[in-house]
Amino acid sequence: MTMIGIVKAVCTSEKKGTVKKNVGKAVFLENHGLVGDAHAGTWHRQVSLLSWEKIEAFKALGVSVDDGDFGENLVVSGVDFARLPLGSIFQIGDAKLVLTQIGKECHHGCAIAQAVGKCIMPTEGVFAKVIKGGKVKVGDRMEVITEDEHEADTL
Repeated sequence: MTMIGIVKAVCTSEKKGTVKKNVGKAVFLENHGLVGDAHAGTWHRQVSLLSWEKIEAFKALGVSVDDGDFGENLVVSGVDFARLPLGSIFQIGDAKLVLTQIGKECHHGCAIAQAVGKCIMPTEGVFAKVIKGGKVKVGDRMEVITEDEHEADTL
């Protein structure tokens, strides 16, 4: 079953370990990440993603956070990223990403945890690699294709 999400925020930062700011739109470069983002490069964590619903649940605890405060590049509603299998494909317009990592260990003295008291990236955040470039903006549809569906399509 294919899942559909909606991009709620597109965030970048100039330096690693800092909160990101919602810039509304960005260009994804194949095997690089978001143009102008500190985490872009030739590695497996080019793009970080968080579910809008997980951020809203965190806000319900009484913590005030903005898009990008957890260091995420994309905030998407309708997708529970941490429950997806590795290898899942995210199609947003022309851009295509592949899920490469679920969660991460925050480094000691994580600026995000210091700023908001806790970081949800270790349990709810995921990372992806850009396998096809394209433009992405707030309001775009994200189609999620799990590895099983992707393999069935290629048979």
